Amino acid sequence: MSLCICIFSFNRGRYLKNCIASVESCSPESKIVVFDDDSDDAGTLEILKGVGEKYEVIKPGNRSYHRLGGLYGNMQSALEYCRNEALLCFLQDDTQLVRTVTAEDIEKMNAAFDRHGELGFLHPCFIRGINLSRGFTYGYDQSFGLYFRGPTSRSAGRHFSALLVTRPARLLEVGWRFGASEPDNNRLAEKHFIPMGYLFAPFAMWLPEVPAYRGKKKTFALKLAEKKHRCGYYPYKIMDAGEVHMLRSRSASVLPVAEDFLSCRGQEPDKPWVYNPLTGLKWLKMLNQIEVSLRHAVKR
Repeated sequence: MSLCICIFSFNRGRYLKNCIASVESCSPESKIVVFDDDSDDAGTLEILKGVGEKYEVIKPGNRSYHRLGGLYGNMQSALEYCRNEALLCFLQDDTQLVRTVTAEDIEKMNAAFDRHGELGFLHPCFIRGINLSRGFTYGYDQSFGLYFRGPTSRSAGRHFSALLVTRPARLLEVGWRFGASEPDNNRLAEKHFIPMGYLFAPFAMWLPEVPAYRGKKKTFALKLAEKKHRCGYYPYKIMDAGEVHMLRSRSASVLPVAEDFLSCRGQEPDKPWVYNPLTGLKWLKMLNQIEVSLRHAVKR
């Protein structure tokens, strides 16, 4: 049994190409479906054209049954499109697989869902080092064979993440409809399921210091933040057999923190890695919020 992997994309062709290449290398038996949110960048469109020769590329405008668009709208489309798949994995163009996904990995994920009907989501990624500095805690539950994040004042991300592994049938059984934001989806997941389980041996990760979009357009504050953090293209090396053995054979007391197990190809950004350019830049975050609010006001 293999994974069905949905990759969500917008105007980041280079990153999308890297993500797909990592799946082809690390999980060649997986089914790949790309959900592109109407990219309009010429370079990305050229890459999508090539991708479309090998895999299905779905856009809001090329399907009649669902026209939401946006990340979570496209996730809903992916859930409906892949409703008959046994095991569904959601990735984004700025993520990648970092090691081989084995039959044992898939068996363990299926076993977790089989044993625990209250489990809605598994998280396939390593723990962000920056989360530990924020006071997040993670405990290993032997009965599940998974880590669970402890409660904090920031509830979003404990029950749900946009990067996930799930059983489509389990979500459809509870009438799941993706909300407009991660906090909305976290509240919905909390209503129906126990907290999201973190894999003992994760196999995917966000790339660090990736340029970002807010509402598909960069604010002036976001551009400054990207320059401050030296955002760019920092793909990961695929873990070799020795590195994977260390990951699998470690004590459960050793958390699978990205900075401890992964390395980038070529130049590597400063640690702890940052995944949102506005992280740690309060005045730019405030300026960004003001710019976004003004844009919304003008649209009205």
